[in-house]
Amino acid sequence: QKNTMCQNMNVLESFSLKGKVALVTGGAGMYGHCITKALAEAKATTYLASRNLKNCEKLAKELCGEGYDVKAGRLDLADEKSIDNLYRMIISEQGKVDILVNNAVLRPMKGYDDDIANFRLSMEINGTALFYITRLFAQNMIEKRTGSIINISSYMGILGPDYNLYEGTDMGDVPPEYFFHKGGMNQLTKYMGSTLGKYNIRVNSICPGGYETQQQPKRFKENYIKKTFLNRLANEDDIKGIVVFLASDASSYITGAIIPLDGGYIAK
Repeated sequence: QKNTMCQNMNVLESFSLKGKVALVTGGAGMYGHCITKALAEAKATTYLASRNLKNCEKLAKELCGEGYDVKAGRLDLADEKSIDNLYRMIISEQGKVDILVNNAVLRPMKGYDDDIANFRLSMEINGTALFYITRLFAQNMIEKRTGSIINISSYMGILGPDYNLYEGTDMGDVPPEYFFHKGGMNQLTKYMGSTLGKYNIRVNSICPGGYETQQQPKRFKENYIKKTFLNRLANEDDIKGIVVFLASDASSYITGAIIPLDGGYIAK
């Protein structure tokens, strides 16, 4: 029998998030504000949440002023009650959640020889809390038999550190916990994709490469750029398209994917 599904969906309309409810953790941070804006621009009712409620409220107010439906919430991933409260608030206000973007991250370690307590803290936030919030928000998605979970990982979850990037800089002491947890996030993506697939819930991971900031030494930027195909670091707009794609029906047959967003860094 001929499959006529492709005849029933307008491709541009499939990218729309109108009527969807999304949560972005760490929603006012480096990538968070770009992700929040992208989902809002695609017409989702978008919540952003972090420990710094004031920053979230500031961004929400700014985006609401531009005509988008954005709301702020407080989220402390070290506190299960905070996660529970945020979930209850969104369900109470919207009746559902369709999209979860796990973007929040804590990087407490400063180097290889740092206090082991900081590795343990990283495990609590970037490991235990990541699983807890994902499992909790998936409950409503299971009830609805639909949802998209997007994990913001890193190329460091795929590759080991390249110390050549830091030649000529004072950035050479690379902490281990970020590599550990982003690799774990990628594996959790596959686990949750497999576990939740029967409920039509998709789980994917985005692995950004280096993001350009004013604080980075010029030599580091030069070293990094040489290792990409596109001869540049990432900017704030680069993540927006892939997030909307994975959140929308345009990616309805993609799950368990670990997707580099790195200008070709990993491929080179």
